[in-house]
Parts: sequence; structure tokens; C-alpha cells
Amino acid sequence: METVDYDFGPTSRNRIDEAGQPGREGAVAALETFYYALNNADLDSLASVWSEDELAQLNNPVGGITRSGAAITALYRKIFASGMNVQVTFTDAATYSYPGVVVFAGREIGTYRNRDGRQTPIRIRTTRVFNYAAGRWAQVHHHGSIDDAPALAAYQQAARR
Repeated sequence: METVDYDFGPTSRNRIDEAGQPGREGAVAALETFYYALNNADLDSLASVWSEDELAQLNNPVGGITRSGAAITALYRKIFASGMNVQVTFTDAATYSYPGVVVFAGREIGTYRNRDGRQTPIRIRTTRVFNYAAGRWAQVHHHGSIDDAPALAAYQQAARR
């Protein structure tokens, strides 16, 4: 276990080719690719780092519990099409690394566009779990939560455009 400030945000790179490396660095490449995809609304890159398994699971403030790679991709398609323009940086992370599994737990700090068109600050506690299988690292679980109730309500309202 180690604490790391990855600082993966709007300047993240698409490192999907490196996500095939079997060690921890391959998982970090998949994580950075996820933040590249999220901040650039790149659905294809986002889908490439999520497991296609039916039990892959995303628990977040917008979609609740969503299972399967296809359903998770569909949820992000809606978010990207909503005009929210989510821009976050993953930081302040603890990394737990085991053979074939890496867990990243930290914070997402950034902004999104609310219904009035204003950029609104957002802070999300997040945990992302990656598994190495079939020659690549893929995200199998994500949990995100917003502690501030009014901020959570505003974020959910913006997502329901």
C-alpha cells in the first residue's frame, strides 16, 4: 500500500496500449486512460478500460448501482451527451496492489456545468478497482460519493437534463 498523488485530470493521456502490461504500472495506465476518457468525453476510450463482465459495477451519485460494462458505457453516454462537461482530477490516492488486482482510493476534484450553464465545483470520494485478465487491466468496480447533501442534489439535478 502507498499514498500517491497521481493528479490525473484534464491533461491525462490515453495510455490504453500500456494497460496490457501485467504489473501495477499497467493498472496505472488504465486508470490514467479512464480520466483521459472522462475529461474528454471519449466514450470509446472509456469503454476500453471498463470490464465487459456482467458483474462489473459502478456505484455513483448519478446512476445509482449500474452493472455490466454495456450498462456502464450507456450511463456515461448519457452523461457525455448531457452537456455537463465534467472536468475532474483524481488525486490524494491510496493504492492497494495485489497480484492481478489494484485498488485506487482517493478524491476527484473539479467542476461540471450546471443547468444554468455555470461551471460548478465538485468533490467526490472515489474508489476504483482494476483486475488483470485476458491480457489487459480493466475496471471492475467504481464507487463514488458526495458528502455535501446540497452539492449532491445540485449534481444529480444537472445530470437529469
